[in-house]
Amino acid sequence: MAKVLAFDVYGTLIDTHGVVAELEQRLAGQDRSDLAPEFSRRWRDKQLEYSFRRGLMGAYADFSRCTLEALEFTDRALCTRFSETDKEHLMGVYARLPAFPEASAALDRLAEAGVRCVAFSNGSREAVEGLLIQAGIRERFETVVSVDEVKRFKPDPAVYAHLRYRLESEPGDTWLISSNAFDVIGARHAGLHAAWVRRVPDAPFDSWGIDPDITVADLDALAERLG
Repeated sequence: MAKVLAFDVYGTLIDTHGVVAELEQRLAGQDRSDLAPEFSRRWRDKQLEYSFRRGLMGAYADFSRCTLEALEFTDRALCTRFSETDKEHLMGVYARLPAFPEASAALDRLAEAGVRCVAFSNGSREAVEGLLIQAGIRERFETVVSVDEVKRFKPDPAVYAHLRYRLESEPGDTWLISSNAFDVIGARHAGLHAAWVRRVPDAPFDSWGIDPDITVADLDALAERLG
């Protein structure tokens, strides 16, 4: 069976910090534009934390709700006083985040090598489809698999089982590609192969005694290893 690579979307294919420039503009009026990177980081961290909480509580909600609630918390925590219009605009920007620069060419190389590629995300199918289309990379993927289909969040084992069910693939032929250590650990725990995309060069892997099969600096390096 052909090898299939399931790509995490937020942070792996799509740059979640692509919102920094817009945050700088929104914060310029408060003379706090230098706060934008920190705001972006906290927003992303809270977004993931809220998905973990909801998963543990059995209180699933669309990932966009986690994103909005994380935005509102970060606004309060950093006292940035964004208006409802500001928040609505920032959520719109989040829906149009850019792909990482090397993503398109790397995916083309994998396709030329006959590797099946799918997008696999905490985001809803509709949100991910829109994000990949505006980023210009949707056509590189065979399909989009969303956790919304099982109402669970990564790294719940059920979502990785659902991925295999959707792909009709065997564990040995299925690879999870992610920049998120928790996602890599979750996939490996569920019996899949996994590659960690180490987007921050000096970042340590947050291991629980479960390591990725391979570690790469970016998607170009991934295509070299798995193409």
